[in-house]
Amino acid sequence: MDTLSAAGALITLAALFSWLNHRYIRQPVSVAMLLFSLALSLVVVALGQLGVDSTWLAREAIEAIELDRALLDGMLSFLLFAGALHVDLAELAKRKWAIGFLASLGVVVSALIAGGALWWVFRVLGHPLPLVWCLLFGALISPTDPISVLAILKSAAAEKSLAAKMAGESLLNDGFGIVLFVLFLGIALGGEEARFGSVSLLFAREVLGGALFGLAIGYAAYRLLSKVDSYEVEILLTLALVMGGYAAARALHVSGPIAVVVAGVLIGNRGLRHAMPVPSRERVGQFWALIDEIFNAVLFIMIGLELLRLEFHPTYAWAGALAIPAVLAARFLSVGLAALVPVLRQDFPPYVVAILTWGGLRGGISVALALALPAGPYRDAILTVTYVVVVFSILVQGLTLSRLLRRGARPAR
Repeated sequence: MDTLSAAGALITLAALFSWLNHRYIRQPVSVAMLLFSLALSLVVVALGQLGVDSTWLAREAIEAIELDRALLDGMLSFLLFAGALHVDLAELAKRKWAIGFLASLGVVVSALIAGGALWWVFRVLGHPLPLVWCLLFGALISPTDPISVLAILKSAAAEKSLAAKMAGESLLNDGFGIVLFVLFLGIALGGEEARFGSVSLLFAREVLGGALFGLAIGYAAYRLLSKVDSYEVEILLTLALVMGGYAAARALHVSGPIAVVVAGVLIGNRGLRHAMPVPSRERVGQFWALIDEIFNAVLFIMIGLELLRLEFHPTYAWAGALAIPAVLAARFLSVGLAALVPVLRQDFPPYVVAILTWGGLRGGISVALALALPAGPYRDAILTVTYVVVVFSILVQGLTLSRLLRRGARPAR
């Protein structure tokens, strides 16, 4: 199946599942699309057990549009920009230390705890994995997924300061996760030593370089937007900012996700409000809301269909089930650590720690990073465990998070 046919099949499924969700169950897009696509995958598997060879079509579709490449090289930039447009910079500034802690040290602590726990789990199951590969899992599973988190926040009446922490962390913690992922992958594949200088250089290039580049291209786009009064041109400029900016960031070896997020926050807080008249602002906003809806639907359908390509070894499945509480415990300890810091204590009362723990959703980015691992003896184990944790996160945590947010909502300080 060629790419166009595969894209057509995924869009058709997205349209059908969106209609079913809107008509009958009315759940957040990420939850509903994954639920329907998992159900479809299970039906296909069941038909295969009955002798009906129906898996080839779905496999051809997901092989024609590889999830890791489609997300990391394409959809991610659009989804991050669409989400960043609606982030309140004033609220981010108020919670900058809390968000900075969660998006940096919180990711490191969570990765080390989750990776160590997985190493212990596989040893108990009699299938030991090298520690560095388990730490690699910790690195890819620890950053919260901005796509999943922002999709849930849209439909939840969350306290303003809490929503700012969740959105800000999920948009910014990818940089630390990617640095850790690249570091552990280099050690796992080539035995490279983790020197302080090389790690610091990698961090500065990816995170700080991405932020500075995002500021530069965001400001350039803002200046261009302020000189025109045509929503068609303004939409094209934002598309160029996302696509061209992300491609340029990759060419410069800085973090594309962080660059797009910074540019999106700048355009959302300055460009939409001060560089566009109201009619253009509404049309540009509607365009990016539609892009966000379409890509979200397609992404989570692809995650569900990936089930058909997994080789489920019983030991890996058990390890995945045991990894769920381990990842939640790592998240709880990393968030709880912030409550012990005197200057952050007021931002992390017990109910906030509980909500941030349960609301640390994992999603497409974790699966895409796991799929991007090179072939080897440990890839299937890491991929299966990642898939189990992500599916639990989206379906169980995602389905209950809105209720928890409403229950925990309090007047903003």
